[in-house]
Amino acid sequence: MTFVARPPAGEVDQPPAPEAPVVNDGFFPDVDTADVRDVARIPTSITAPRLRAAILAAIMTVEIDLRAFAAAAIAAGHATLAAMPAPQLDGRSVQVVRYLRAVSLYAKAELIDRHRDFDTTAAGGNQADELTPSIGELRRDAQHAVRDIKGLTRATVDLI
Repeated sequence: MTFVARPPAGEVDQPPAPEAPVVNDGFFPDVDTADVRDVARIPTSITAPRLRAAILAAIMTVEIDLRAFAAAAIAAGHATLAAMPAPQLDGRSVQVVRYLRAVSLYAKAELIDRHRDFDTTAAGGNQADELTPSIGELRRDAQHAVRDIKGLTRATVDLI
């Protein structure tokens, strides 16, 4: 006798439900969670709610750095980041590309930082040590994107 397991009716080969975009404040663009997952190479083992929470945290981090920039842009008559004069790349404002890059990088850094706390074995500790530089590099690149939006240089040097 052979036993073949079959999923209940209606569960056969259904694609995962699409993840809803994170709606932003109106000035900054909404963030497509599927795009963040794809661009930042976030595996599907990271659940949609965890990804969404990381994106929200990233948006809040970027917003802190760009609050004055956004207020000045709105005062100058630009209703959205996309409406600001900027070069276009691949049909999008370079400023929007930079913003989405910053959000994606900060979200990925948060997920790596938080995800490594699940395995406390020696192997998990070694992997966490290997990821630490990556987290710093992701945050550095996100900060570069934010500074590029603001038109600032990427380095600050003080003479001592």
